[in-house]
Amino acid sequence: MGDAATDTPASADDELHRFRLAGRVAIVTGGTGGIGSRICQALGRVGASVVVHGRDERRTGAVCDGLRAEGIAAVPVLGDLTRLTDADRLADAALAAFSRVDVLVTTVGGGAGSALYPAESYPEDEWDRMLDLNLRAALLPTQAAARAMITGGRGGRVLHLSSVRGQLGIDNGFSAYVAAKGALDALTRQQATEWAKHGITVNAISPTFVATEQTAELLADEDFRAGLEERIPLHRIADTDDIVGAALLLCTDASSFITGQVLTLDGGLTACQ
Repeated sequence: MGDAATDTPASADDELHRFRLAGRVAIVTGGTGGIGSRICQALGRVGASVVVHGRDERRTGAVCDGLRAEGIAAVPVLGDLTRLTDADRLADAALAAFSRVDVLVTTVGGGAGSALYPAESYPEDEWDRMLDLNLRAALLPTQAAARAMITGGRGGRVLHLSSVRGQLGIDNGFSAYVAAKGALDALTRQQATEWAKHGITVNAISPTFVATEQTAELLADEDFRAGLEERIPLHRIADTDDIVGAALLLCTDASSFITGQVLTLDGGLTACQ
């Protein structure tokens, strides 16, 4: 991807160059969320300029201000990514500000706890809302970013934020969320297959519960948290730092031969299901 040399063996001093993004441009959707903002910071700290997407002007600006305070170039873009024009504007903003697109991370999603209904009577409007939030909002910006990457001719990296619920059902009314994340996993494989010829890799990371503002209410229930920790072999809840290593791997040259994969970040949960 990009301008990194691939024909010279690395010395002991520069093995980590594969994880650096100097001169690259990354777009992060949902960049004001707990996971999204941490990924913005991580990508910026390894050299990327960052386009931060959000829906709230104050929060999006605050994330950009935090990045700039660390010397990271950052621009905010507001929009509803279930709308094609808003999704296209992300790539347009990256090209206008930095003249290229190298990385896209899609973190918009969630909301499962607000849409729990029996599978046999799941409301159509809630089904549409959940699929828009967790699938369409990943699809549209990915299409726009991929077009920019293809035109740029330097390849690129796409990383989707999925969920273990794309692989595992749960007896808790999650039909739409599970369906959307399962479809996102399938879309990851399909996009990877189609865009490989352009040097674009597409992967997903699939965590279980991560301690963020979005999950705080659920995790505040001591019985719920204790039950979850008991089922996870590592016996703890992930935090946003647990996402960073996988994100850096899959957004940099370190993953140049990894594509179409869904990397599960769950403390061992799915290994024993």
